[in-house]
Amino acid sequence: MAVTVELSKLLDKEFENKSLTDLVKAPISALAGVSEGDAKLLMEAFHIKTVGDLGRNKFFRAATAIVDLADTMK
Repeated sequence: MAVTVELSKLLDKEFENKSLTDLVKAPISALAGVSEGDAKLLMEAFHIKTVGDLGRNKFFRAATAIVDLADTMK
């Protein structure tokens, strides 16, 4: 079954038509609302350079898991 996802609201204009493979390799600033300055801070604090690095970061994954679990308890 084919799945379609609308990512345009999550991405800067120049990245809207990129493949998921390309998005994983894209700089964090490809995400809508993440500035170059934000990206620099994430790099300095957590060594995160790409969208993939951000998505795979153990701290961000742990926080997401905690929030997801808490939301199921409501």
